[in-house]
Amino acid sequence: MEEPQRSRSHTVTTTTSSFTENFSTSSSSFAYDKEFLRTLPGILIVAEIVFGLLVWTLIAGTEYFRVPAFGWVMFVAVFYWVLTVFFLIIYMTMTYTRIPQVPWTTVGLCFNGSAFVLYLIAAIVDASSVTKERNNHNYNSWAASSFFAFVVTICYAGNTYFSFLSWRSRTVQ
Repeated sequence: MEEPQRSRSHTVTTTTSSFTENFSTSSSSFAYDKEFLRTLPGILIVAEIVFGLLVWTLIAGTEYFRVPAFGWVMFVAVFYWVLTVFFLIIYMTMTYTRIPQVPWTTVGLCFNGSAFVLYLIAAIVDASSVTKERNNHNYNSWAASSFFAFVVTICYAGNTYFSFLSWRSRTVQ
C-alpha cells in the first residue's frame, strides 16, 4: 500500500538585500597576513604567548594557592595571555582592516602599555614570593616562572615602544 506521491513545487523565490550582498562579498575572502610573524612586533607577540604560557603553567602546576601573591601573578599571566592570543588572531587575519571604526593604534598602545605595567608588577611580586624553604618542592617552578615573567615584561615593553611609534605616526598626520 503505497502512498501517492505529492506534487512538489520547484519554484523557489529568493530575495537579497544590500546588507547580505555586502556581507557575503566582504567575508567571502579570508585575509591572512603571514608576513606579520616576520616583523619584530609579530615576533614579540609570539614570544609573549610562549613565555606567558610558561609563566602561568609553571605556577599552575604547583600549590600556588598557599602563597596568595601567586593568585595575582596567575590573574595577570592568564588574562594577558588570552588577550594576546586574541590580538594575534586579529593581526593575522587582518580584522583590523575590516573594522576601521576602532582606533587600533590607540587600542594597541593601551593594551601593550597596561600589559607592560601589570606584568612588571606581577614579575616583581612573583620574584619576591619565591622562597627556598625545606620541603618546598615548588621552588624551581616558581623561580622559573619569575624569570619568564621578566622575559614577558621585556617583550611587552618592546611592543609598547612599537605601538607608541605607530600611534605617534598616526596622530602626527
